[in-house]
Amino acid sequence: MDLGEGLRKAIARLSGATLIDSKTIKEFNKELQKALLGSDVEVSLVLALTKKIEEAALKSKLPTDVSPKDYITNLVYEELVKLMGKKFEPTIEPKRILLLGLYGSGKTTTSAKLAKFYQDRRLSSAVVCCDVARPAAYEQLETLAKQAGVGFFGIKGEKSVRKIVKEAVAALKDKKVIIFDSSGRNALDGELIEELKEINAEARPQEKILVISADIGQVAGKQAKEFDEAVKLTGVIVTKIDGSGKGGGALSAVNASNVNITFTGTGEKLNSLELYDSKKFVGRLLGIPDIESLITHVQEAVKEANIKPEDMSMQELNFDTFYTQLKAMSKMGPLKNVMGMLGMNDMPKGALEESEVKLKKYKSIIGSMTQEERLNEKLMHDQMRMRRVAAGSGSTEKDVRDLLKDFANMKKMMNAFQNDRDMKRKLSKFMPKM
Repeated sequence: MDLGEGLRKAIARLSGATLIDSKTIKEFNKELQKALLGSDVEVSLVLALTKKIEEAALKSKLPTDVSPKDYITNLVYEELVKLMGKKFEPTIEPKRILLLGLYGSGKTTTSAKLAKFYQDRRLSSAVVCCDVARPAAYEQLETLAKQAGVGFFGIKGEKSVRKIVKEAVAALKDKKVIIFDSSGRNALDGELIEELKEINAEARPQEKILVISADIGQVAGKQAKEFDEAVKLTGVIVTKIDGSGKGGGALSAVNASNVNITFTGTGEKLNSLELYDSKKFVGRLLGIPDIESLITHVQEAVKEANIKPEDMSMQELNFDTFYTQLKAMSKMGPLKNVMGMLGMNDMPKGALEESEVKLKKYKSIIGSMTQEERLNEKLMHDQMRMRRVAAGSGSTEKDVRDLLKDFANMKKMMNAFQNDRDMKRKLSKFMPKM
């Protein structure tokens, strides 16, 4: 069970509560402690947090128009936000950034993600391979740089990081943001510290960011302290936050070590890097919709898929416009993350995986249709067309019929929405302006 699921289950137990008394709070805190400890949040932090919740709940009077469940949820939200740290707001200006970390943290992928982040904000960016220890590090970073559309510099086979950095600075003088990807180790040792000091002296980076994997849990705090003592960090990026039940433990531990969390890595795709905001993170854990982040993801996905904003219009839904929607969705990362932004965290894992497979299959089926068939779905009810498209997409005729059925239901929903002026008015403020 991950932290979010544990928190939501603990809060669900308050659904039938009619008042907040000592017994209710103590029982709730036991479940809360179980969820936090199970996600590797440090014991002293857990005890301090639950004590604050108990004191705040018992000393204040419950507002007459608020249910005990909602009141406790708000207390948990506020205390968890404090536990997880502050919101990060980067300076969008020319800079040099040194990324450091141990093996397995996702540092090299994060280098490309970070370069793309700044390049998307109109700062020409490049990555530099300063990893002189790991085989294939040069090729990996070069490939990622091409995928991200950012600059790349490296000297294959060179063992002197000073030489690499010096030549990189000269070669990339036209770039506004230069990111130096350093070597990793199994542990922070004297050799790695010396290497990092050499890069630091030659590159003179404005930012020194440690990359840590969320799956190490509270050990993240110890790593942050050690690296901070060695090279004086300016921040930490926590990766693999989407696939680790220990994400809360890692974030709370880093915050407790007094090092700022800057970004979180939420997937393998190059746009799966989010500015850290503890309010949004905790909100998603508790199942609170994050419409702002969803809109940002939609806009970035549309841009990355080279889709014109007018092509995303749902005024006329046909297979052609639906295909465009599917292309954008495929750029948004795992469906689990999208559902989390909508506050729908507890959908069965099997249902999510089945939906992922179905959407990929539908995209392939539509890709095998002619333009005429895409614009007029009625043509696809012809058995011969159905058979041809199924064969061309590597699917079955049943898959094609399933698409036709789901598509018909979608059109009904869209028509109902188009005719519901009140609903359109309520949702209009959330719609992306692209």
